[in-house]
Amino acid sequence: MSQQRVVGAGPAAVWAVLADGWLYPVFVVGAARMRAVDAAWPAPGARLHHSAGTWPLVVDDSTSVTACVPERRLELTARGWPAGQARITVELTPEPGGRTLVTMEEDASAGPGLLVPGPVRRALVDWRNTETLRRLAWLAEGRAMAHRGGPGDHAL
Repeated sequence: MSQQRVVGAGPAAVWAVLADGWLYPVFVVGAARMRAVDAAWPAPGARLHHSAGTWPLVVDDSTSVTACVPERRLELTARGWPAGQARITVELTPEPGGRTLVTMEEDASAGPGLLVPGPVRRALVDWRNTETLRRLAWLAEGRAMAHRGGPGDHAL
């Protein structure tokens, strides 16, 4: 199950968002809060310790890195028990004009989520990841513009 979005920022700017584990609840749909981020994030084996759901029904779990190629590819195992766990791959491909094609693949890899029929699972994951990629793009583009001194570069 794959989603794509062209981001109006280069791979370094997109990677900067992915490499900051504290930002995950800002762009990952369903992530409610971050409890801790391993210092080695996003190195293989490092984990994000997050919560999912809506208070008071939040579940604490984690996401771990299974492979990482900075500014190119991040492979994760996301745990969200009791629903199960998923494998997620985020790939960054440079595009002309300083843009990035972001491809996100996700599917259940263990637990009850595997019992959901493929077409239903695909529809749910596609909806969630379309919004996740939209939020990731806004963060990367906004941060890139702020570094260039653009309209997003202002203090409150």
